[in-house]
Amino acid sequence: MEIKLYTSELRTEWDNFVLKSKNGTFLHLRDFMEYHGSRFNDYSLLFYEKGKLIAIMPGHIEDKVFYSHKGLTYGGLIMNADTKAKDVLSIFEYLTVTFRHQGIKKIRYKTVPHIYHQQPSEEDLYALFRYNAVLTERNISSTIYLAERLKYSELRKRGIKKAEKSNLKIEESQDFAAFWNILSENLQTRYNKQPVHSLEEIVYLKNKFPENIHLYVVKDEVNLIAGSVVFETKTVAHVQYIAASDNGKESGATDLLVDHIINSYPDKSYFDYGVSTEENGLYLNESLIQQKEGFGARATVYDIYTIDL
Repeated sequence: MEIKLYTSELRTEWDNFVLKSKNGTFLHLRDFMEYHGSRFNDYSLLFYEKGKLIAIMPGHIEDKVFYSHKGLTYGGLIMNADTKAKDVLSIFEYLTVTFRHQGIKKIRYKTVPHIYHQQPSEEDLYALFRYNAVLTERNISSTIYLAERLKYSELRKRGIKKAEKSNLKIEESQDFAAFWNILSENLQTRYNKQPVHSLEEIVYLKNKFPENIHLYVVKDEVNLIAGSVVFETKTVAHVQYIAASDNGKESGATDLLVDHIINSYPDKSYFDYGVSTEENGLYLNESLIQQKEGFGARATVYDIYTIDL
């Protein structure tokens, strides 16, 4: 086993591995990882067995803790179809020994949720168990298995009908600035927060990944009143952001928009509506998850494990 620290010279090899992997997505490509590179001390790793690349792990180091990866929704070990359970146990053995020698105290490991896997890819979960990892954070995201959808609640059906009577128009848009105004105001008012991505960052990412990042908007006769940014992977249409103006909320624009997105990806396995937990998973926003469950969405967990070294 050989472990290499990522450098720009390995960029092509890294990206090609992600594209052919069984559990990687465009979030693991270097263009996505590096849009906020100045915030993180990159310490991504490549694992070779007898000279052959068998896995990669996005990561960075902060205060003697290795994170995989704080700047990503999910990080974890990215594997290809040839990576076996024994290989992953060897990776964790070499990784933990190497990190101890480097003075690193902990590994904080974000798993890739199973809905993003193109092939079964939970060898890392077994390895985490073997290396005494502790589940330290669990967030609930609301997911629809599109092949066998559950029925909408009556409340969501009424919201859609109300919006349809208002003659609202849905379209894919490039007007991120107009939507970001609504999104930012919503987050500031409700949570005293701003979007994870700045307007400049999301436009940059859209330009880098035009086939993966989409903005859907709802308009009345005059204004944009609701919108949603969707991250598209091979298996999932994931709602990264969704927000509506006061007029949009009154007219049922969000319900109409979600229904439209759900029906726009017949080739995907899952529609993922995003997390409804806060405070590292310890608080469940019940009203928020109830709205998502009204569309027939049920729980997928996004887990973070800690290994003390």
